[in-house]
Amino acid sequence: MRSACLSLLLVTACWSLPFRQSGFLDFMMEDEAGSGLPEVREKEPIFPIMPVAPKCPFRCQCHLRVIQCSDLGLKAVPGDIPDDTTLLDLQNNKITEIKENDFKNLKGLHALILVNNKITIIHAKALTPLTKLQRLYLSKNMLKEMPANMPKSLQELRIHENEITKIKKASFQGMSHVIVMELGSNPLKSAGIDAGAFADLKRVSYIRIADTNITEIPKGLPSSLSELHLDSNKITKVTADSLKGLRNLAKLGLSYNEISSVENGTLANVPHLRELHLDNNALTSVPPGLQDHKYIQVVYLHVNKIAAVGTEDFCPPGFNTKKAMYSGISLFSNPVPYWEVQPVTFRCVFDRSAIQLGNYRKK
Repeated sequence: MRSACLSLLLVTACWSLPFRQSGFLDFMMEDEAGSGLPEVREKEPIFPIMPVAPKCPFRCQCHLRVIQCSDLGLKAVPGDIPDDTTLLDLQNNKITEIKENDFKNLKGLHALILVNNKITIIHAKALTPLTKLQRLYLSKNMLKEMPANMPKSLQELRIHENEITKIKKASFQGMSHVIVMELGSNPLKSAGIDAGAFADLKRVSYIRIADTNITEIPKGLPSSLSELHLDSNKITKVTADSLKGLRNLAKLGLSYNEISSVENGTLANVPHLRELHLDNNALTSVPPGLQDHKYIQVVYLHVNKIAAVGTEDFCPPGFNTKKAMYSGISLFSNPVPYWEVQPVTFRCVFDRSAIQLGNYRKK
């Protein structure tokens, strides 16, 4: 039995690997992966690492790339607006000046709202970085001149209710993408609008210059216009030349002026006109050319001094199917005896309810 055990020990010893002395570096490597020892994991932190919150100006509200800083009593443009902002709302504050670097990093801004502040100055280079700006709202401020170097990408400009007295030829230079232009409620005069001031507005379809001091329709308006609103001014007459070239005009607003006459041939220059607003003026007769106009459908002539209406003032002789039917004619508050107006006068009116007649009261 003893001899058997001895033989087994000898066999086991022959199978074992030869001894190898471990040096200092060998012990250093024992804790590495694959050393055969269990892996020791680092303890996880007690407090999890929170993601960094997106930048947002103090007291403002930020959602995605829309920054709303309205109604906060701000006296200056915040300095920490995120660079990727696409809409910046700063209306109803107390901002007095737009400085050179206020928008220097906002190259992706599409809309800038500065309505109802106290802005008197916009630095000549302040708007230069905004190469993608499409909508600029500057109404209800204290600007005395048009901002310089407005972005060529602009599609909509609203700058009414300021103190602007002049529109220079260079004001809209290169702004061929503008579609909507609102310039009303400024102390403008006809002499303050340079000839050719609107020449570069190749695509504009809507212009409003209401509540100013202009005495005539501005010259050189773009042929792309479809709506022209010149209400509440001091225009005294409408000449054929004043509407020359406006072949796409569909709506003309001239209410609340001092117009006493519309020159013969005027309406022929606006062949696609559909609405003509001449109420609250000083006309003594129905404007000539209505009976020959192909598309006109709405004519407002109330509150004038029209004393008579002829049977061919609105409709062509007989019944002409090529003439569009009227959907609205207003003649109330004129000194014309409405009971004397012949029914045949309105033979090309769509419906009797479209005609508005009424008593005239002397003021």
